[in-house]
Amino acid sequence: MQVAIVEDDPIIAKAVSTAVSDAGHECRWIPDGVAASDDSLIASDLVILDLMLPGADGLSVLKAARSRGVRTPVIVLTARSLVSEKLQAFEAGADDYLVKPFAMDELLARIEAVHRRAADKPAMTLAAGPLQLSLANRRATLAGRPIELTPTEFNILELLMRFNGQVVTRKMLCEHVWGFDWDGPTNVIEVHLNRLRGKLDKGREGSLVRTVRGRGYALALD
Repeated sequence: MQVAIVEDDPIIAKAVSTAVSDAGHECRWIPDGVAASDDSLIASDLVILDLMLPGADGLSVLKAARSRGVRTPVIVLTARSLVSEKLQAFEAGADDYLVKPFAMDELLARIEAVHRRAADKPAMTLAAGPLQLSLANRRATLAGRPIELTPTEFNILELLMRFNGQVVTRKMLCEHVWGFDWDGPTNVIEVHLNRLRGKLDKGREGSLVRTVRGRGYALALD
C-alpha cells in the first residue's frame, strides 16, 4: 500500500514513515499544503493528513480533493481535539480522525481498518456503453459530453444503469427515488423520464431509455 504522509513536522513525519514502512507499506512525505493540493493524493492508496499545514491548511486540501472527486481514504492526524473540529473534518470528507499525541500502534491499526473499509466500498463510477455516472460528484457524461441532470433524473438514471440490460419497474424507481412510502401522482415517473430522455437523446435517433409495456423501463444501448 502506498501511504502519503502530509505533515510539516519532520520529526513526526519521520516517526510515522518509519512505523508505516516497518509495517510493510511504501511511504511518501509531503511537507506542506501546497504540495498536497495538486493531484499527488490520487497516486496514494491512503493519506495521513495534518490540518495545520503551511501554504494551505489540511481542511482546505481535503475539501478541494473531494470536490475533484478524489476518493483516496484520508486519516486526519492533528493536535486539534475539539468536537466541532472533528465534525468539520468528517464533513469535509475525512475517513478517520486521530488526535496528537497518539499511540503509533493505534495509528497503524486505523490505517489497516480504513484501508479495509475502502476496499469493501462499491465502485464510485457506473458505466454503461457511452454513459458514465460519477457517484462521488454526481456528474453524468454521454460519450464524454457532460449532461446536466436534476437530482431526480440522476437517481433514475443511476438505477437504470445499475440494472443495465434488465427491466426496472415503476415500483423500483419510486422506491429508489422517493422511498418506500412514496405515494405521489402516478404520472410523475413519466414526467421525469421524458425530461431525462430529452437530455440523453439530443441529436440521436431513437431513445436510450425504452419503455417495456406493462413492465417498466430499460436502457437501450445496442
